Amino acid sequence: MAEHRGSGFPEGAGTPGPDDGEDLREAGRGFVAAQVPGAVRDADGRVVWDADAYGFLTGPPPDTADPLLWRQGRLRSRQGLYEVTDGVYQVRGLDLAHMTLVESGHGVVVVDPLGSAETAAAALALYRGHRGPRPVTGVVLAQAHTDHFGGVGGVLPPGEEGVPVLAPAGFLEHAVSETVYAGPVAARGAVRAYGTVLPKAPDGQIGAGPGPTASTGTLTLVRPTVEVVRAGQEEVVDGVRFVLQPAPGAGAPAATNFLLPERRALFVVENAAHALQDVPALCGARAGDARAWARFLDATVRLLAGSADVLLSSHHWPTWGRERVERLLCGQRDLFAYLHDQTLRLANQGLTAAEAAERFRLPPPLERLWRSRGHYGPLDDAVRAVHRRWTGSGEDGPARRWGHPPADAGRRYVECLGGGDAVVARAREYAAAGDLRFAATLLDHVVLAEPGHSGARGELASVYRRLGYASADGGRRNAYLTAALELQGELPKTDRAVAPEAVSALAVDQIVDSLAARVNGPRAWEMHLVMDWSLVEESRVWRLTLSNGALTSRSFAEGEQPPGAPAGLSLTLSRTQLMAMLGGAPLEGVDLQGDPAILGRLVSVLDAPDLMPGPLAP
Repeated sequence: MAEHRGSGFPEGAGTPGPDDGEDLREAGRGFVAAQVPGAVRDADGRVVWDADAYGFLTGPPPDTADPLLWRQGRLRSRQGLYEVTDGVYQVRGLDLAHMTLVESGHGVVVVDPLGSAETAAAALALYRGHRGPRPVTGVVLAQAHTDHFGGVGGVLPPGEEGVPVLAPAGFLEHAVSETVYAGPVAARGAVRAYGTVLPKAPDGQIGAGPGPTASTGTLTLVRPTVEVVRAGQEEVVDGVRFVLQPAPGAGAPAATNFLLPERRALFVVENAAHALQDVPALCGARAGDARAWARFLDATVRLLAGSADVLLSSHHWPTWGRERVERLLCGQRDLFAYLHDQTLRLANQGLTAAEAAERFRLPPPLERLWRSRGHYGPLDDAVRAVHRRWTGSGEDGPARRWGHPPADAGRRYVECLGGGDAVVARAREYAAAGDLRFAATLLDHVVLAEPGHSGARGELASVYRRLGYASADGGRRNAYLTAALELQGELPKTDRAVAPEAVSALAVDQIVDSLAARVNGPRAWEMHLVMDWSLVEESRVWRLTLSNGALTSRSFAEGEQPPGAPAGLSLTLSRTQLMAMLGGAPLEGVDLQGDPAILGRLVSVLDAPDLMPGPLAP
């Protein structure tokens, strides 16, 4: 086995207590049936999910995998329909997250319909195959990350109306931020963290921490009909009573827990799980707030836990028994509170983020818990995230506040150290001595300075593989192995379909904002244009202004005369026509006044959306 990270600082810190097999028993409790075969395909026959690919995890851990991560991968790759308690089921192992199904008066309420329409449809079909053809009578989107909502189109086909959709306040805003505004950023982060392009194998992708990996099917989205705005809010969906607790910042900017009082079941999204959750948001989303996380968990214990006999989430397996539920919640609360407070203490003592991460240790009682393992966001990354939440980059030292870009710095380092060959030779020495982190730093400089240096690329790929094999964190392992694959020129381009109805769910302001983030500023510096969109369904007009490379907008009621120069182009159109126009369709049936070339000028300065516009490595 390669030395653990080559640094002397184990991810998650310390050694957990003996494995009593309880996690394995609970992960299999309530099993009804698996989907056979475990592959899910899209309409074109492309495999978007393959649960069967993880069959190798039944064997013992190899030298190419950390034993703790291998154990987690085995537990989390179990696939099928499970009965959690009377009238509450989960489909697990058909995506990164679980689908929870709560049987209701006339059908079933779907909670977190997975990440792709295809996997969600397959999960619902598996449930119906054993529980009957119950219609979907409600949906709960418990979190604003795509693995919790992206499959909603698979359970609520387009045009199906009248089904209540519950979501935390701010859900649509944050869902759009992740999937539309910063879509390429999130996509690259997901490729790294989830290892979606890696082969599923003992020396490849073995899991991602919260689940096996992310599906690659069609992303869908619907507008919520009911917002969760306060703790204790009650909603009745087809006879099922939900007692809700919003938890913004704990795992996602918009999230909600809920209690099913009549079922004595408590759902906590991913706020408490069988691993340290992803505070730094390795998948490209916004970092979590460890302090808020701890406070919300304490509120969950105080408000809801006493009425629950089972705790379930959208990741990992349930926990049964009132005392064990409370113990898990309190342990996770203390974990996040200690992480936040001790990191801030070290920052106040003058330690930088890197120094605090190197020094940080968990107290022995937390260290011994299996669920304190950093399988989805290592402890040192969590410390850095908390530190930077308070200090930004100001505590990294003056010399690092205005350094050269990586490639420019790399050229200078390599020149000072005697050239690429000399640096590669020294890196080999550090790698042989077990200091893989510094070996990677040296080789990274060479690859950036001399991209064609095959020796440096090969050595860095080898070091990345060793770091990946030794990592107990799924995201870090996947990032290292993905970078190694790219250094060898073997990284396939990835893409993902977005259903038209997902974009149609956006508010007009969000559509304009998404366009503004695509404006190529330097190309638009000298361009000035004003355009009005009059949306017939909204009875409002949106005025778009492009000046100084910035696209801004304001809205006003029809008939108003806003200040400033009149629009050079006015379009009166429906939302359907707007979406078609933005997709490149001709302006058929659109009431157009003014110069139509203005629309072409705006389109000419928009960057094309590209999920993988640049390299991931080094």
